[in-house]
Amino acid sequence: MELDKNLTQVDMLKAAEGIELEDGVVGFDEIQYASPDDKSIIGVELHSGKNRIVRRIFESLGYEVRKLDRTTFAGLTKKDLPRGRWRFLTEMELNMLRMLTGKKK
Repeated sequence: MELDKNLTQVDMLKAAEGIELEDGVVGFDEIQYASPDDKSIIGVELHSGKNRIVRRIFESLGYEVRKLDRTTFAGLTKKDLPRGRWRFLTEMELNMLRMLTGKKK
């Protein structure tokens, strides 16, 4: 993700420890700089499905999220998939999703 300004170490620690929002405390499971040269590019891992949670966390700290790119979801990844492209899910991926949702074939 890209922020409108460099993320400070202090704010990074706050985001990792948890931020109080109107619907409860939420924090990132992992947060780190994605680029050694640009402290406005951040990588996060999160297991919360709350609405617009990433943007709301950073807004509460005084940042604007300029770009947000989800790379994995429910065990699925878009690794090696060019932007704007799609692929069929494998049978194993479909089975995993079925297990997560409790639905049968």
